[in-house]
Amino acid sequence: MGSAQRDRRIAALVPWWPLLAVLLLAAALRLSTLGLQSFWYDEAFTPVHVLRASLGATLHNVVHTENTPPLWYVFEWGFSRVLGTGVVALRLLSALAGIATVAVAWAIGSALAGRRVAIVTATLVAVNPLFVWYSQEARAYALFVFTASLALLCFLRAMRAPTNRRLAEFALTASLALLTHYFAVFLLIPMALWLLWLAIAGGWSEESAMPPARAGGIAKSDDCGGAQLTPRERTSNPKNLARVLCALALPGLVGLVLIPLILAQGGHGTQWIGEWALASRLEAIPQYYLTGYSGSSLGHGIEALVALVSLVGVLYGLWSTLTRREERGALIVLTITAAAVLTPVLLALLGADYLAPRNLVAAMVPLSALLAIVIAAQRTGRIGMALAGLLALTFLVLGVDVNLSPRLQRGDWSGVACVLRSAQPKHVITTVELGSAPLEYYLSGLNNLHAGQSVSVTEIDETGYAPLRPDAERAPVRGFHLTERRDINGLIVYRFTSNVPVTVSQRTLLRAVVAEEGRPEALVPTASSGKTL
Repeated sequence: MGSAQRDRRIAALVPWWPLLAVLLLAAALRLSTLGLQSFWYDEAFTPVHVLRASLGATLHNVVHTENTPPLWYVFEWGFSRVLGTGVVALRLLSALAGIATVAVAWAIGSALAGRRVAIVTATLVAVNPLFVWYSQEARAYALFVFTASLALLCFLRAMRAPTNRRLAEFALTASLALLTHYFAVFLLIPMALWLLWLAIAGGWSEESAMPPARAGGIAKSDDCGGAQLTPRERTSNPKNLARVLCALALPGLVGLVLIPLILAQGGHGTQWIGEWALASRLEAIPQYYLTGYSGSSLGHGIEALVALVSLVGVLYGLWSTLTRREERGALIVLTITAAAVLTPVLLALLGADYLAPRNLVAAMVPLSALLAIVIAAQRTGRIGMALAGLLALTFLVLGVDVNLSPRLQRGDWSGVACVLRSAQPKHVITTVELGSAPLEYYLSGLNNLHAGQSVSVTEIDETGYAPLRPDAERAPVRGFHLTERRDINGLIVYRFTSNVPVTVSQRTLLRAVVAEEGRPEALVPTASSGKTL
C-alpha cells in the first residue's frame, strides 16, 4: 500500500517537473549574484533619502521625493526593519517577486493555450535578461511585473467565467498593480474593456458565471478556452455586466485616490526622460526586451541575432497555423501588449511625455506569452519547441554575460567608495548626480555642498562616468596637483592633493567635475567646516 501511494504521489508530481526546473533556474539566476553589482543612483536613493525608522516618515518621503505609488516602499520598509539596508536585503523583495512571476507566467500560458505555451512562457520570463535585471534591482519594477502579471492571470480566468470570486480576484490584483506603478493603468484598461465587451455583447452564458463543470478533473471547455456557448446563449446578461462593473469599481477607486498623490509628487526625478530623445527611447523598447537593460553595449549585431531567432520562430508558427484557442489567446495578449506600449507613446507625442522604456517592463510578460503562443503552437511540433528553446538559450547566455562582464553591469560605485575611503580627512568629492546617492550610501556622513558655500580642503576627489571633459587631468584649483587616476570598470576617479588647506567654493568645484554629462554635485564629510560666501 505504501508503494502504491508513493507511485501515485510521483505520478502527480511528474506533470509539474518542468515548472519546478524553470523556477530553480530563475532562482539561481536571480539569487546567486544578487549582491554582485553595486547600487546605482535610484537604488541608493531609497535607503539614503526615503526609508526611515517609522513607516509614516517613509511615506512622507515617498510623497515628496519619489514618483511611484507607495506599495513597494511599504514592503521594502518592512524588509529593512527585519533584514537591514544592505544591498542583498534591499534587493531580496525584487528577487522573490521575479521568481514568483515565473510561476504566474506558467499559469498565464496555460490559461491562454495549454501546457506547451505554459512551459515556454515561464522559461522566457525566467531567463530574459530584462526580467533578471529588474529582479536584482531595489526598485518597484519587479513587484510591478509580478502584480501586473497576477492581474493578467485573474483577468484571463474571469474571461472564462465571470464568477464573483474571479472578478474579485481581478479587482484586488488590478488595485495592487496600480498601487505599485502608475503605468499599470495602460495594462488594465484593455483588460477592463475586454470584460465589459464580453458582458455587453453576450460573450458569457448564464452557466459561465458558475464554476465550470469537470470531467475527470478537467474543466469542459470549447477550443477557445471558455465555456461552451450556443448562438442563442450569446446575448447580453445584465447580471454579468453588473458583476463586471462592481469589480472595476475597486481599481477605479484606487486610481482616483492616487490622483492627489500624483499631483503632490509632481514627477520628481523625471526630467531625464525629456532630455532623452524620443526616437532613441522608442528604439530602446525592443532592444530592452531582446538584449536586456544594458544590451546596447553589445551592439546592434547581437540585437539583430536575437531578433532573427524570434522572427524565425514567429514565422514558422504562423506558417504552421494556430488553433482557434491559440488564435484567441494570441489576440488577447497582443491587444494588451499593444495598448500598454502604444498608449504611452501616443501620450508622449501629444506632450504628456513620461515614456521611459523601463516603465513598460510589465508589458513584456504578455509579449512573452504572445511569442510563446506563436512559436510553440501545437502544430509546430518539435521544431517549434526547439526554436523556443533556442530563443530561451540566447536570453540565458546574455543574462550570464551580464554577470560576467562589468561593462554590462551597474556602475561600480562600491569600488569607487573603497578608493575614496583612503582620502585625507579634509577632502571634498565632486561627482555627477547619478553618483551622489551611491556615494552617500557607501560612504556614510557625506553632505551636499550647497550654492554659495565653500570648504577648506587638502584633497579634491573628482568622480564620474566616461566620457570625460577634455581638461579633466588639470588641477581644479591652484595649489593642487594630480596624484592618482583610477578607472573602476568605467567609473573614473581623479585625486588632487595640496600640501596646505585651501578654501574652495562650491561653484569652482562644480565646474571641475570630470564627466561631461550629468548635473554636477559636491559632497563633503559632515565634520568638514563650510561657510557661506
